[in-house]
Amino acid sequence: MFLSAIIFGLLGSFHCVGMCGPIAFMLPIDREHKVKGLFQILSYHLGRLFTYSLIGLLFGFLGKGFYFFGFQQQISIIVGVLMILFVLFPKIFKKVNFSNKISHIISKVKNALGKELKKKRNDTFFTIGFLNGFLPCGLVYMAVFGALATTNSFYGSLYMFLFGLGTIPLMTAVVYLGNFTKGTFRKKIQKIIPIAVVCIGVLFILRGLGLGIPYVSPAPVLEIISNNNVCH
Repeated sequence: MFLSAIIFGLLGSFHCVGMCGPIAFMLPIDREHKVKGLFQILSYHLGRLFTYSLIGLLFGFLGKGFYFFGFQQQISIIVGVLMILFVLFPKIFKKVNFSNKISHIISKVKNALGKELKKKRNDTFFTIGFLNGFLPCGLVYMAVFGALATTNSFYGSLYMFLFGLGTIPLMTAVVYLGNFTKGTFRKKIQKIIPIAVVCIGVLFILRGLGLGIPYVSPAPVLEIISNNNVCH
């Protein structure tokens, strides 16, 4: 399961370059002092990771509530189905409008980001990363689905942290080299992303079905206990 978070991050970073790349280009990094500039970039990434971890904590806690009501397997199946539907019918999800309140919050986040990008204080980079993490993104939604399926606050937070970790290599390269992912290579990666999401969605469904396949679709805990009692 946690491997899927890193895969989302690595592949999703090609999508992130298009969405969050402009923010990375505009970071007020001190390019004359390489060590200082590196710490500034790391601070930016830490801000994003902190936000992703908080989001994972929230949705992991939400998933925990479903677990207490005995819906752990159903949640895994639903998450897998949603991932596949997101890829097959993206227009349906695009038509789902945010409420006015959420849209207002996102607008405030963007305004705050704009103000922070104009500053050059040491704490600016962490704040930019922190705010950046709240911007809407399709790949982040996929990772959130995964965090929900963990049905555990800590694991949900860890899932989102690993997702963010997977985006760091490419997002760091973009800061130094600019958008070098244009052209056929990026197009090929963009084609791979939906396939990867569908495959991960199928794995979540198999996990929820509890078919007794080791590491892929383990049998439910209650079923294992029941079988052990029969053996004794």
